[in-house]
Amino acid sequence: MLVRDLMHPGLLTCRSTNRLGEVASLLCQHHVHALVVVDAADGRPIGLVADTDLLVGEWLATDSERQATIAAMTAGEIMSKPFLTIEAEANVAEAIAQMRTEHVAHLIVIDGDQPAGVISISDVVAAIADAAPKGNTVRDVMSWGIVVCSPGTPVRAAARAMSERRSRSIVVTDSNGRGVGIVTGFDLLAELTMPTQIVNGHTIDGFMHPPITIAQGATLQEAADLMLTREIHRLLVVDPTTPNGLPVGIISTIDIVSEMSRKGSAWR
Repeated sequence: MLVRDLMHPGLLTCRSTNRLGEVASLLCQHHVHALVVVDAADGRPIGLVADTDLLVGEWLATDSERQATIAAMTAGEIMSKPFLTIEAEANVAEAIAQMRTEHVAHLIVIDGDQPAGVISISDVVAAIADAAPKGNTVRDVMSWGIVVCSPGTPVRAAARAMSERRSRSIVVTDSNGRGVGIVTGFDLLAELTMPTQIVNGHTIDGFMHPPITIAQGATLQEAADLMLTREIHRLLVVDPTTPNGLPVGIISTIDIVSEMSRKGSAWR
């Protein structure tokens, strides 16, 4: 596999004169961990600024004088330079070796003599996920990582967690880690009809519904039938040997549809 196959084509950039708050805004807006810094005069790439750079030093200081100093800093002052590059036709293994040796998470991809894109650790991880064997059981297609919160979590804090992690649901667990509820984006629509003073005092347990569970060894047909019967879009996946233990994952209608659409699946 070549770097060209995994890279994100094009460059997401900020100007060297952008303040750190503007850099943070761009990182959040594009859901990325780094931006290519370009010269404010000629647009030439001159460095790389990552989310971790914003956490260095006194960026999060509470002292007003230090805050003012940090607020005036620019991307050009904290960027890494020179940035590291790799050829688009290089093998991905070379990119991985370079990231490990240089302790960096991003490389600028060069095609010919021009920057053509960026390859990051996240791109490599995504490729590992895509290469995972698929099948027809819940275990094969479920999401192993889940967004969780406690019953006393403020509604807006839970909504922020869902938004930041781009999850359409959040699992509510008790102090022992047992799944006691699920809250979806649809459940939170009720917030829009409530007065602000009421919402501010609400916790997520007022929006959750009891989870419907399924074993990780169940077939996708069994999962689909259960979703249709209960008229729900997601199931909490549990280990049948410890049904009251920490959930092992979650499976949704989109997980099943994605498997159906996959090239080489039994449905295509």
